[in-house]
Amino acid sequence: MLRGDPHQRRRLEEIIRNLGDRIEEARANGWLGEVQGLQISFDAARNKLASLDRLTRNRNRTPVSLGMPIIPGEVR
Repeated sequence: MLRGDPHQRRRLEEIIRNLGDRIEEARANGWLGEVQGLQISFDAARNKLASLDRLTRNRNRTPVSLGMPIIPGEVR
């Protein structure tokens, strides 16, 4: 799966807004097939934005040292 670039967040938000506007227009005109296709793209874009947010949150975490494992019976 490809990861989104955090610097492209604004562009992704713009795409989501545009898809929302197009869905409203398609509903107003009764284009049900178009609504369904746009809704799939809208949902995928929102999922991508959520994934980008998770990636950004996880990047700010620091690693945890687990130390060296102790193996029973091992001579030190």
